[in-house]
Amino acid sequence: MQNQTRIVIENLSPQIDCGSYFIKRIVGQTVNVAADVFSDGHDIIECCVKFKHESDKNWQEARMVPQDNEQWTATFKVEKQGFYSYFVEGWVDYALNWQHGTERKIQDNQYVKSELLEGAEYVNSIMNLANDSEKEYLSKLAAYFTNESEYDTAILEAMSPELHQIFKKYPIRFIENKSKELQVYVDRKKALFSTWYEFFPRSASAEEGKHGTFKDCERLLPRVAAMGFDTLYFPPIHPIGEVNRKGKNNATNAQPGDVGSPWGIGSQYGGHKSTHPELGSIDDFKSLVKKAKELGIEVAMDYALQAAPDHPYVKDFPQWFKWRPDGTVQYAENPPKKYQDIQPIYFESGDWKNLWKELLDVALFWIEECDIKIYRVDNPHTKPFFFWGWLIGEIKKKHPDVLFLAEAFTRPKIMNELAKQGFTQSYTYFTWRNSKKELTEYVEELTRSDQKEFYRPNFWPNTPDINPFPLQNGNESIHLQKYFLAATLSSSVGIYGPVFEYRISTPMAPGKEEYLDSEKYEYFRWDWEKQNKITTLITRINTIRKEQASLQQTNNIEFCDTSNDQILAYYKFDDDKQDETLMVASLDAHNTQQAMVRLPDALLRNVPIEITDLITGNSYIWDKEWNFVELSPELPFHLFKIRK
Repeated sequence: MQNQTRIVIENLSPQIDCGSYFIKRIVGQTVNVAADVFSDGHDIIECCVKFKHESDKNWQEARMVPQDNEQWTATFKVEKQGFYSYFVEGWVDYALNWQHGTERKIQDNQYVKSELLEGAEYVNSIMNLANDSEKEYLSKLAAYFTNESEYDTAILEAMSPELHQIFKKYPIRFIENKSKELQVYVDRKKALFSTWYEFFPRSASAEEGKHGTFKDCERLLPRVAAMGFDTLYFPPIHPIGEVNRKGKNNATNAQPGDVGSPWGIGSQYGGHKSTHPELGSIDDFKSLVKKAKELGIEVAMDYALQAAPDHPYVKDFPQWFKWRPDGTVQYAENPPKKYQDIQPIYFESGDWKNLWKELLDVALFWIEECDIKIYRVDNPHTKPFFFWGWLIGEIKKKHPDVLFLAEAFTRPKIMNELAKQGFTQSYTYFTWRNSKKELTEYVEELTRSDQKEFYRPNFWPNTPDINPFPLQNGNESIHLQKYFLAATLSSSVGIYGPVFEYRISTPMAPGKEEYLDSEKYEYFRWDWEKQNKITTLITRINTIRKEQASLQQTNNIEFCDTSNDQILAYYKFDDDKQDETLMVASLDAHNTQQAMVRLPDALLRNVPIEITDLITGNSYIWDKEWNFVELSPELPFHLFKIRK
């Protein structure tokens, strides 16, 4: 295609898959834009980033600054939720070229009468753009440049910094070039910084052998708030299927009194827009959500798109399921796991438009009826990617505060695609990263690759589905270590409790990551009043996270060299470097470990530095490049506040 412009714009970042997907930010964050911008010849060029919110009519711009090898950079801040568009624009700046060339001739004692007349044309061309004081100045210059008797004054003014700045301020963008438009989606702060606690509401009762209710959950809200959690996630709260219901420990045949899995959704009592009758009514749930909000807690619902065999959908909309020749529906499987109590939804149905509409209505029902603003989405990787892009987009149009956590433990590209489609946060492989090398490589992948622009990790040491090997029958120290690492490496963290803090971690069998007597298939009466060292330190860590801005983000992290592979150290800072922390953790849950820790280069320039352990209150002066630490299993970490 023919284009008269002389400007080339290449390697524009940030962008995802050539602009096919939007990058992500939260309100108040910046977008750091870089591009290679250049022209033929030796002319002076200028460029800028133009940006605007979807609700604005006019573009704003940030002028770009030249770096090495034709690269230019600029930054703009996103101030409100929703989509922003941005692009790079570049042009040959003929006025600046005139000034630069004329200055060199003057310095060479050349006579520049003709050049001054040309300069008068450039000055006059921007006269209408200037403010009153600038117009007065430019008018004088135009007179000087066209009056040979003012030649000496004219050549001084032709080289003046003031004229240079006015030319920069009011460029004439002749035959400019523009990059393609890119997008950034801006969420509220909780998209980046959140602290999750999960428990089964049916295990909330204070009475032995009694099914918990939403009212029982209200009684536990102060405990959740006191521990510093701001998001309370419940497994599905809908009626549980009675046909093919699972028994204890995932037994294929349920016994009388078995309560089944909450993920086997739907029965004679209703489907996805109903609550399980033993938990309480929708009004009871509304009350719980409201009281949680009063304590600074948001309730997150499970959005699980599947049906028990007796879900009303199966009878009312049989076309939404895939029927086999013998008249049965293939139950869900995730080999070697089998879910006889669940029938997967058939997204290839010819009635897919009505199916999609109904699933959207389900999500909107809880948002609009009960003020739900967070969904944890069950197994999204087993549903079409573009369905999620559509559903999340439709919901965000009406309810931009709603956030989505993708529960997908699967192949990397699939997890990434879900994030690109719009999931706000994502589960991760953190649960299986244990060594210094594994943790460092994984976190650097999340924070240094393109993933940092679209994939917001949420680190969970355990879930009802995953009883990881290091925690199985694990001691107090390994539980402390895992929570500390999750809560300080990632700005979003979650645990499944009280199983985690009470160290309930006996496996179903050797080599299996399933819990023995899993709460997925039965309910328990927990001693919710019990306090221990783990609950105390979780509370302290969560409090520190709320106080330290450096821990409320994930990407600004630098790992420190240590002399011992059993010691992991890392430095974090907020965008303005007004808050800086240094974490040192032992990866050995059984033995005391010692190491020398090297300060990161950013801190070496300021030694000596004072560091205060925000866990213990102890302060130290580190005045060397390498500094000594010793950590025991009793307290396997330091969380240092840096004071320069």
